[in-house]
Amino acid sequence: MVHVTTRIARADADDIAQLGQYTAATIHEAQGRRGAIHSSIKPIDPETSFVGSAFTVVCAPRDNLMLQIAIHFAQPGDVLIVSAGEYSEAGMFGDVLGNACKAKGIAAMVTDAGVRDTRELRELGLPVFSGSVSIKGTVKETLGAINQPLVFGGELIHPGDVVKGDADGIVVVRREEVREAAELSARRDATEAGLIEKYWAGGTTIELCNLTEVLKAKGLTTDLDDEIEAVEAEAVSVVAADLDAVR
Repeated sequence: MVHVTTRIARADADDIAQLGQYTAATIHEAQGRRGAIHSSIKPIDPETSFVGSAFTVVCAPRDNLMLQIAIHFAQPGDVLIVSAGEYSEAGMFGDVLGNACKAKGIAAMVTDAGVRDTRELRELGLPVFSGSVSIKGTVKETLGAINQPLVFGGELIHPGDVVKGDADGIVVVRREEVREAAELSARRDATEAGLIEKYWAGGTTIELCNLTEVLKAKGLTTDLDDEIEAVEAEAVSVVAADLDAVR
């Protein structure tokens, strides 16, 4: 068994940058509501965001040996995706390793376990997303896999897939679908911008979201129904009276 795979295929840098312009939520919706990492994994600083190539790591719970090895081999722009058994009571990553990542140009650190030294990490400006914050230490004992396909936060991530994270969460995009996902995200952004403009011009949610017939089919009622029926009945009476006058 090879523990560490260093040669992985990555998406084109320009395509990654293009995708990175859009929010995680937009990308998730645009690619058919796929790729959302479980919402329990949150940023320690909601002001940070990242995009980059997934560099997958498996650590034993309360053990950061493979994380340290991964930092050694990762390339600038990579995002460390570290599975550690969702073990919350250990801070497997802190400011020292954060500086090691920042110095190498690693784009972000994401783990389903705990981190610590969060104030220092925020000051460092490295995007860090984690399942918990814990001051408890770790050991360096157990070997694991680096750059193998990994189920993380409920999603299958392959090394080299592109990951985007921001205040709302994290989404993964298959490496070969990055350009298409960026194009779909651009269209979605344009559509939403148009909707917002129409709302400010006086449009309503029922009208602009095409809900009139949907709600009618579902039998939605409101306390305005009697008034609407009365107005409609009055309008019918006026039209009938006008017709009689013409005859």
